[in-house]
Amino acid sequence: MTPRVDMRVRIGALELRNPVMTASGTFGSGAEYADFFELSRLGALVTKGVSFEPWRGNDSPRMAETPSGMLNSIGLQNPGVEAFCAKDLVWLADADVPVIVNVVGHSVDQYVAVAERLDSEPVVSAVEVNISCPNVDAGGIAFGTSCNAAADAVRAVRAVTTKTLIVKLSPNVTNVTEIARAVEAEGADALSLINTLLGMKIDTSSLRPTLARGTGGLSGPAIRPVGVRMVWEVARSVQVPVIGMGGIMVAEDAVEYLAAGATAVAVGTATFVDPMSAVSVIDGLQQFCAVRGIDRVADLTGAAWPERTS
Repeated sequence: MTPRVDMRVRIGALELRNPVMTASGTFGSGAEYADFFELSRLGALVTKGVSFEPWRGNDSPRMAETPSGMLNSIGLQNPGVEAFCAKDLVWLADADVPVIVNVVGHSVDQYVAVAERLDSEPVVSAVEVNISCPNVDAGGIAFGTSCNAAADAVRAVRAVTTKTLIVKLSPNVTNVTEIARAVEAEGADALSLINTLLGMKIDTSSLRPTLARGTGGLSGPAIRPVGVRMVWEVARSVQVPVIGMGGIMVAEDAVEYLAAGATAVAVGTATFVDPMSAVSVIDGLQQFCAVRGIDRVADLTGAAWPERTS
């Protein structure tokens, strides 16, 4: 008989049944995956980015396979917050899983408008302010690469929402810890990182960029070492929980992030390979802890830090 492991973790005001959630932009709002497993198995479900008004996204082609990963330039296509509330939240009300809504905008006012609209929705457990998407012309990464701009956006959103506030950080910066501390100071309850790395692929037949936009966001196993390094740096620099993501394919990948200092993790690109990936990571984490006599998965957080290993 496998020993029982306490898989619960806390992110802000949220107590999650396990530390594994979905990464925004890779899971829609979950409806397509409910045919494969009970969404209540997840620690939390993070939705695709939601804007105030509908966004059409970027022209195609907007996805390309790369060695050990993929490029995407979707451009945060979505029908807007009112359509999201009218359709997706109605469906998610019966999913028995904490719902974290990824919030996007071209301006601070747009971030605020979405967060304020969602604040009265009981189905929404938390908002994740996406200041790190590299695939839009205005907003997104423009906020996430400047301490002042990131702080301004988070301060404004914090003023209009009582929900747990998560801020998604960009790896496309010189010093991620400076931005992490800036948004923590403005009221972020947790930080999630990393978003995709800015990349490009050339079609050698046409000698033109493969993606219509030219550049896109690189995700998948290729970026995992970068994600683990940044989680290590940020988790040791702030007091709020960190959610680690980037290239998690199996449970051992999640263990890396947790040992680096993450409280929870998110599975993204792996879902395109196997829709059951998140569940496999949950089961694998439980088995990992059971085999090693670890009673609580939370004890893995920061396990690799020098002060824990000396």
